[in-house]
Amino acid sequence: MGYERRFNEALNIKDRDRFTAYMDDDQPIKPANILNIVATNQGQRELTRGIPKAKPLSPDDVDALMKEGHYLIDARSSATWGGGHVAGSINVQMSSAEFEQRVGWVVPDDSPIILLTDKDADAQTCIYNMGFIGLDQFVSGFLEGGLTAWMASGRPVQTTPQLDVFSLQRKLSENGLRVLDVREQDEWDDGHIEGSVLMPYTHLAPQLGTPPRFDEIELAKDAEVAVTCATANRSSTAIGLLLREGYSRLYNVTGGMEAWGNARLPMVDAAGQACTI
Repeated sequence: MGYERRFNEALNIKDRDRFTAYMDDDQPIKPANILNIVATNQGQRELTRGIPKAKPLSPDDVDALMKEGHYLIDARSSATWGGGHVAGSINVQMSSAEFEQRVGWVVPDDSPIILLTDKDADAQTCIYNMGFIGLDQFVSGFLEGGLTAWMASGRPVQTTPQLDVFSLQRKLSENGLRVLDVREQDEWDDGHIEGSVLMPYTHLAPQLGTPPRFDEIELAKDAEVAVTCATANRSSTAIGLLLREGYSRLYNVTGGMEAWGNARLPMVDAAGQACTI
C-alpha cells in the first residue's frame, strides 16, 4: 500500500477535477445495451429463470415486425449470410464465442430482436446464450424455416460479394478500391493494409448517448469498399450496419487480415513501416 501511495499516478493527484479527468480519459465506449447490463447487475431487472424459449415466427410475422423496428439478427456464418440474406438484417455469427456480447453491441438498448438461423434448433441455442446477459428477454422469436421459408414466401434477398485477399490486392492496384478495417486500434497498429481506414465495428453501432460514427470514415455511400477484420466475422457484422445506413457497394474480405498476413501480402504498422502479423 505504501508503494502505491507513493508511485501510483492516480493516487498522487490531489485536485478533484484533475482526478476525474484522469480517470475518464481513454475510457472504452459503452455498448448499446449498457443500461440493460447495469439494471441486471443492480438487480433492477431479473434474469430469466429456467431455460428461455424462442417463439417461431412466419415470414409475414417477421416482415411486419421489422417494419415496426425489430432488429433481425442473422446468426449464420458470414459466407452464408453473404450468399443471401434478408435486407436490413445484421450478421452476428452464433459460432463466435462472443455472440451474445456482439449482439449487445449492435442492437440499441431495449430494442426487440428476431433471430434467423440455419436450423430452427440453433435459435434455441442463441436465445439461451443471450440469456447470460439478459438479452433473451428482448427476443420476439425466430424465423421458422430460416431463409428458405423467407424465399419460399416470394420475398427478395440481398447478397454481399465475398472477396479473397488476392482479388483484393488486384482490385486495389487496378481501380482504387477503398479498404475499411473494422478491428480495434491495437490490432490495426500491429499491421494493416496501407491506406486503409480504421473504424472498429462497435463505432458503427449506436451507443448510449452517442450516434454511430459513419461520418468519420469519410467514405462516400456509393464508393466501392472492401471491409476487413481479423477473420471476416466482424467485417460481416459491420457490412450489415453499413447497408442499413445506405452504403451499397461493399465486399467482405474472406479470411480477413489473417489470410492477408498468411499470404505474405504487404502491410504496415502504426508507424508506417513494413511489417508482418
